[in-house]
Amino acid sequence: MSSDFDFIGEARKIVDGAQAVGVSLRVLGATAFRMHCPDYVDVHKAMGRELSDIDFVAYSKEERKMEEFFFNGLHLEVERQQAALTPGLFVGRHIYIDKVTGMHVDVFIDKLDMCHVVDFRKRLHVDSPTIPLAELLLEKMQIVTLNEKDVKDTLMLLAVHDVGDDDNDRVNGKYISEVLGNDWGFYYTTSLNLEKVRKGIERYKSVLKPGDTERIDERLVKLTRMIEDAPKSLKWKARAAIGARVQWYNDVEEVDRADHLADL
Repeated sequence: MSSDFDFIGEARKIVDGAQAVGVSLRVLGATAFRMHCPDYVDVHKAMGRELSDIDFVAYSKEERKMEEFFFNGLHLEVERQQAALTPGLFVGRHIYIDKVTGMHVDVFIDKLDMCHVVDFRKRLHVDSPTIPLAELLLEKMQIVTLNEKDVKDTLMLLAVHDVGDDDNDRVNGKYISEVLGNDWGFYYTTSLNLEKVRKGIERYKSVLKPGDTERIDERLVKLTRMIEDAPKSLKWKARAAIGARVQWYNDVEEVDRADHLADL
């Protein structure tokens, strides 16, 4: 695809078109991060972060209408070659391709089910056109092998948005703490990843804006404190007693083979 392709404009157009026919689509992935941080696009690019596709979440109850919208409304085609190579990718998601632009569109149904599960079934209404900020952070924190692009996205998000106890243009640390307080595995992966993001501050301080390094660090500390102080379920405590001696995450090798998911 051309580097000049307007991913953000296209994502907004698709969400608006879906809404017009009664489908609640929300953007996730790198495009959603950039939509929430419009004044940091230059910083994102200076980090070497580029966009390559658009990913969405939809409700299963609207799945049939969603399929009709992509086929008849947008005239996109199912990515049949990828389906043949990695059929597991199509469990809980739809993958489309625009034959004209080469754009891939990935639509997750109800949840993002990778290393850990991020459930959207009660939360898509919280924000638009993207998933809520808390879920944007969780989508990164669920990755066991966090890579540099994920660090870049998270640094930008926390440079722009404070951590609080609601979804009012803040990362809802209260909600994140509740999710992690019921799932030790997800909690453990997130704890490791928050530290990786903290170490990333030093690597990108030269391209971040004045005051960002301090703000990001303060917000990481705040979120970590909220997570640690939140009540933990009996299930959490039982799994914590076993710890990392037993694998605490789901394997997602099939995802690694899908090049167009690299921006997620």
